[in-house]
Amino acid sequence: MKNYIIRILLLSGLLLHFSCEDYIERLPLDSPSSASFFNNRTEVDMGLFGCYERIVNRIGIKGNLPWIVSLDCTTDINWNRSATQVAQLGNGTASSENLSARNVWRDFYAVIARTNFLLDNLDNAIETVDPVYLAQVSAEARFLRAYSYFYLSEFFGGVPLITASIKIEESQMPRTSKSEIANWIIAEMDEVAPDLPINFDGNMTGRATRVAAYFLKAYTALTNERWQVAAQAAKTAIDLGYYDLHPDYAELFTYDGETSRERIFAMQYMVGLNVHPTFREFGSRLAAGVSNEKPTLAFVDSYECIDGLPIDKSPLFDPSDPFTNRDPRLHMTVAVPGTIHLGFQFETHPDSLQVWNYNTSPPARVNNTDATNPFATFTNFLWRKWMDERDLGKTQENDGDIILMRFAELLLIYAEAKIELNELDDSVFDALNRVRNRVGMPDVPRTSSQSELRTIVRRERKVELAMEGRRLIDIRRWRIAEKVMNGPRYGNSKTEFLSQAPVLDENTIPDYSGIPNVGILRVVETMVFDPNKHYLWPIHPVELQTNTALEQNPGW
Repeated sequence: MKNYIIRILLLSGLLLHFSCEDYIERLPLDSPSSASFFNNRTEVDMGLFGCYERIVNRIGIKGNLPWIVSLDCTTDINWNRSATQVAQLGNGTASSENLSARNVWRDFYAVIARTNFLLDNLDNAIETVDPVYLAQVSAEARFLRAYSYFYLSEFFGGVPLITASIKIEESQMPRTSKSEIANWIIAEMDEVAPDLPINFDGNMTGRATRVAAYFLKAYTALTNERWQVAAQAAKTAIDLGYYDLHPDYAELFTYDGETSRERIFAMQYMVGLNVHPTFREFGSRLAAGVSNEKPTLAFVDSYECIDGLPIDKSPLFDPSDPFTNRDPRLHMTVAVPGTIHLGFQFETHPDSLQVWNYNTSPPARVNNTDATNPFATFTNFLWRKWMDERDLGKTQENDGDIILMRFAELLLIYAEAKIELNELDDSVFDALNRVRNRVGMPDVPRTSSQSELRTIVRRERKVELAMEGRRLIDIRRWRIAEKVMNGPRYGNSKTEFLSQAPVLDENTIPDYSGIPNVGILRVVETMVFDPNKHYLWPIHPVELQTNTALEQNPGW
C-alpha cells in the first residue's frame, strides 16, 4: 500500500506540473483556469495525493529535514548548531524577513490551494466515480486543509481563511482570528469524520482516517483551551478501538515500527522517490553524520528516575553517575556518553581518542571523531529517536516514515483536558499510566492533585513526544516560552559532571544557578525571548505587500 501511494504521489506531481503547476504555486492569489481535471478515479487520486505530497515534501522549515521534526529546532529541547533561519527563530535573533517563517506561510497555503482546487472540481467525477469514495476524498482534502490551517494559526495567530479557489481581484483578505479558525477546524472535523475510514488496509498511515480527524479536533481544542471539546474528541478517537500503544517505544521510530497501530497519521517516504536526511543531521560523526541537531542538558535533566520522582527529589539519582536509574525513554531517545550508538562506542571525553566500532566482525578500534571533530556534539548528547542502523552508509537517503499523529498523544491530550477541567477520575490516571507503564515507569499516585497532575502531564509531553514537533506549541500555550527560551542554552561538560541535580520547577524547567560547579557547563548559545513579540512568528514583508489587508504581528 505504501508503494502504491507514493507512486501515485509521483504521478500526481507530474499531473500538476504539466497542467496547473504555475497557478497552484501562486495560490491563494490565483486559481487554475482549467476545470477539466478529476474526471475519473485515477485523476481524483492524483489530485488528492498531490495534496498529501505537499505536506510530506515541501514544508520548507529547514531544508529537506522533515518539517515536523524541524520544529523542535525552535525550542528548548534541541539545539541546531548551524546559523540557519530556523535556528534564529529558536534563539530570538530572527528578523521579519526570516525565510523559515516565510516558507511555512507559503507552503501551507500551497497545500490549501491544492485542496481548494480539488474540492472545487470534484463534481467533474460524479458520473464516473463511486459517490461514497468521492465523499471520502472530499473529507481527506478537507482534513488536509484544516490541518494546514491549524499550524498556520499556531505559528502566526489569525490568518486569512480561504476555503475556495480565488482570483487575483479577491486576494486582499484580512485575517480571520485564531479562535474563529479553531471553531472552523472543529466544525470541519465533525463534518468529515463520518466519511473517513477508521483505518486503511495494512496499517497504511499516509492517509487521513476518522481517528486522525478526531485527533485534529482534540488537538485544536486543547491548544485553544476548549477542554471539554478536547476531552470528548480524544475519548471518541480512543474508543473507536483500532489504534493502540506499540509495545516497544524505541522500535516505534524505526523501520520496524512503520506498521504499528500506534501510528495514526505519518509522512511516508521511499528511496528513489522521496527521501530525507535525518540520519545525516542527527547522526554521530563516527556514523558519517554531522551532529547538527542535539539534545540540550535541560531536556536530558527532565527525565525522572525509575522510581517516578524527578532527579532533584529522587534518592536514586547519583550526580556522579547521572544517566543510571533513569526513565528508560531517556536512553531510547538520547545517546549519552558511555553507550553504544549506531554500532559505535559513543564517548565524548577529549582523552577518548579511540573507541570500538561494533559494525565490523570482529569489532575494531577506530579514531574517535565524536571527541576530536570540532563540529561533533556540542552538548555531549545525540538523538537516538528516528535513527536506525539500517541507514548507515546512506545518510541523506533515508526513507523512514515520520509520525505526525500517534495514539500515545491521544491519551495525553485526553488526560490534560480532563486535568484542566479538574475531573480527576480513574480515566485520567489510566491514560497517563498506559503511556508510562509501556516503558516500565511506575503509576502516577492516585492521590495526586490537579496541580501535581498538571506537572506530570506536561513532563510526559516533553519526554514522550520529543523531536515530534510538539514542544513549540506546548511552551507557547502554557505561556512558559519566556522562561525556557531566555538566557544560556547549556550543554554538559565533556570532562566532569555537575555536583548535584538542578532544581526543577512545576514545568520541569531546571535551575542550575545554585550548583557549586555550574561553571563547567558549556554555553552553546544565549537565547533571547521577548514575550511581547516572540509568541508569534513574523509575516514576511512580501506577504504584507501582496495582501495589503494583512497586518504584521506585534513587535515585528
